[in-house]
Amino acid sequence: MASEIIPTTQQTIQLDHLSNEALATLEGHQRLVRRKILVLVFLVVVAIAAFCIDIATGPAGLSAGAVMHELLLPNADDSPLGMIVWEVRMPQAIMALLVGMSLSLAGAELQTVLSNPLVSPFTIGAASAASFGASIVIVSGLTVFGIAQAWLIPASSFLFAFGAAMLVWAVSRSQRSGADRVVLLGIGLTFAFQALTAIIQFFASATALQQIVFWTMGSLAQSSWDQVTVLALAVLVVLPFSFASAWRLTALGLGEERARSFGIDTTHARLASLLRAILLTATAMCFVGTIGFVGLVGPHITRLLIGEDSRFLLPGALFTGAAVMSLASIASKMVIPGALLPIGVVTAIIGLPIFFLLVFRRQEVS
Repeated sequence: MASEIIPTTQQTIQLDHLSNEALATLEGHQRLVRRKILVLVFLVVVAIAAFCIDIATGPAGLSAGAVMHELLLPNADDSPLGMIVWEVRMPQAIMALLVGMSLSLAGAELQTVLSNPLVSPFTIGAASAASFGASIVIVSGLTVFGIAQAWLIPASSFLFAFGAAMLVWAVSRSQRSGADRVVLLGIGLTFAFQALTAIIQFFASATALQQIVFWTMGSLAQSSWDQVTVLALAVLVVLPFSFASAWRLTALGLGEERARSFGIDTTHARLASLLRAILLTATAMCFVGTIGFVGLVGPHITRLLIGEDSRFLLPGALFTGAAVMSLASIASKMVIPGALLPIGVVTAIIGLPIFFLLVFRRQEVS
């Protein structure tokens, strides 16, 4: 009986070998986690540095030293320097951060739950719907309850963007559609709203047409503290729910069947993620217009640096998008001295090569 209880020498060696393998695996996992945390810290530093440079640059020709002095020791009176820094540059710089965070986080969630690396917030039809909503108010000069156009244009843009994406969400839920069906519905709505916007542009006056074109190019020039506050609240509301669902998104990234084997309601998880992406995308674009490729490029840069684990992917995409938008804002002010290019044009120029790279890379993999 004693010989049955006491392990043999061979069994002891095998147990030691298994213990060493488990220890090595644990140490490797801990090193990987530490590396991902360091990457997150690096992304935060890059985003903060880009934000500071964004504030220090602009067509006004102010020196970086004067701007930093105004930030650290603001003047009590309404000096021209203080007005430029606090009423023009600061809202635009913070808006760039928030828009980048919103679109990149929305893109990261959509790409995960729809199992398509080329999906972005534009895929769900929100961008073209937002342009259509803004175009209606610009051309018609519509007023509702005495609300100024400065707020009515983003309100109409938000309602149409949110409504279009919710239509995709509702149809996919009623038909219990898969990820591919959701993407196709969004693409269909995108072309439909683009056609409707083109019709409005055809009948618009020269002044209205110029305003529509400028809005569809995307710009931070009209950013205000009130708009910054609204978008910041939207981001703060969505963030806890996104981070809390990180493990579900990671499971969905492993495949539909694998996620269900973990006891996850994949339909509910996908629709909840889609709803969060809708809210972030519609709120961001209603203030700054059409800004492309950030929601596509930001998550992919993060995946290259961190991987697919949503516990790190989501915060990484958040700060990557913020850094990309801040860098694009800097570029929009430095390409042509004394002029401010629409930031949507800059993000398209930056994102288009990366988009083609992703397309060709996916074809090679398949």
